Amino acid sequence: MTDNREELKEYQARLWGLIPTERITRFKIERPSPALVAAYRELDEPTPTIADVLDSLGINGIVAASVLKPVVPGKTAVGPAVTMRYLLERNSVTQSFVEQATPKLADRDAHAVAEPGDIVVVDAGGAEVSCMGGLSTTVASTKGLAGSVIYGGVRDVATMRAKGFPVWSAHVTPRSGKYRLEAAEINGPITVAGVQVRPGDLVAADDTGIVFVPLERAEEVLRRVQETVAKEQRIIDMLAGGATIEEMRRVLPPSKW
Repeated sequence: MTDNREELKEYQARLWGLIPTERITRFKIERPSPALVAAYRELDEPTPTIADVLDSLGINGIVAASVLKPVVPGKTAVGPAVTMRYLLERNSVTQSFVEQATPKLADRDAHAVAEPGDIVVVDAGGAEVSCMGGLSTTVASTKGLAGSVIYGGVRDVATMRAKGFPVWSAHVTPRSGKYRLEAAEINGPITVAGVQVRPGDLVAADDTGIVFVPLERAEEVLRRVQETVAKEQRIIDMLAGGATIEEMRRVLPPSKW
């Protein structure tokens, strides 16, 4: 872990005290510029086109909506990633209750170090236990976060839907993560359904799935996405205008549609 004592002074009043501060690798992370994030947010149904560009660049950054499902269908979320990693608890739930142990969930501290517009991305190894519920959703929504991506479970989904707060998760379950999960790190690298995610990476999620764009490639990916969108729009206009196949082929070969 890095020495974060200087940054801690600035963030101390925000924290809920749910995770040892030495497990918060970084409080301040590098993010894509607000203008770059805004440009991504202007994309209509962003994930398919971004996924194609990631494929063309050899970047592993795609997770299907059948793997991490939208809890609130019809929502799109775009923003920088704030990451959190969980481990399975060593003790059984029963033993923890007997010992009256302190639960080790720390989602609210991840929200505390996040900024408005961020997306908290949680790696719980796909465990079928809840990492986020109604109170956590209320905190995230009040903080102005753009959404949450949970490689694990969530519960209290009625609250998420009532607030319209975008969440994607591997499971929906009443089974609590209390005494089952231990927060290991905030703002370190994580793995989500086979994809490495680092703090500050650009996250885009919609009903089709989720894409993770490495921070250092975000400008390049956007440029290529915008070029693709422009070509596809030109094809749509040409179809409406009765253009020939040959005319359209010169703009975008049918094999790339």
